[in-house]
Amino acid sequence: MSNKTLNTEQGHWLLAKMGKRVLRPGGKELTLRLVNELRINSEDKLVEFAPGMGFTAELLIHKNPKTYTGIELNEEAVGLLKKKIFLNGYSIVNRSAADTGLETSSTDKVIGEAMLTMQSDHRKSEIIREAYRILKPGGWYGIHELGLVPENIDDNAKKEIQQELARSIKVNARPLTKKEWCTLLEEEGFKIKIIEQNPMELLKVKRVIADEGILRTLKIGINIMIHPKAKKKIMDMRNIFNKYEDHLTAFAIIAEK
Repeated sequence: MSNKTLNTEQGHWLLAKMGKRVLRPGGKELTLRLVNELRINSEDKLVEFAPGMGFTAELLIHKNPKTYTGIELNEEAVGLLKKKIFLNGYSIVNRSAADTGLETSSTDKVIGEAMLTMQSDHRKSEIIREAYRILKPGGWYGIHELGLVPENIDDNAKKEIQQELARSIKVNARPLTKKEWCTLLEEEGFKIKIIEQNPMELLKVKRVIADEGILRTLKIGINIMIHPKAKKKIMDMRNIFNKYEDHLTAFAIIAEK
């Protein structure tokens, strides 16, 4: 896959093309809780991994951090983000979250949402390791990712869910249980501070309205209806989410270096 253009075969970029701005498994509510718990202030040097379409970036900038750096691999997304984020001290860098190019111990807080889920386990660890490297001692790393429940979910059920998600959303989605997410962070040196949870209801109408508002929800609905291929793919995604809704959830975790 090219990292230059938005690959609308992938579920999140397809939804973005239809007009959806909030592409987080726990919705706007869990994002707001995560951002608030990070306690961003005017002295913070802040980094966001994979800001995508910039929904969370705008929330973060309203907190007036000293600096904001978005690390985004997709070139088209970078171009769109630079139109929104151009204030002095705020920038978008076209790099991988596993190799940011930032100085060691240079950052107060790092946030990343709905991006570790899409990586293999070893790649997840590489990105977490990079967050640890660039954070100052005592710095905080906040994530918002797709989760699995219950904690003792059967391995075969987990494998089936991961395979079905990957087939439907065209991304190698590997959600984890709360314990598994925490273990990944702890293995790279982090200490868990806060864990929040919200239902994974990304494509349920009530969540879309809560995330996007009524008018934008109507616009998204019209866009889907007039694009039959997109509609088929999105309905397939929704069916998979509904099929496994008893096992899917969303976690927001803050960990300290």
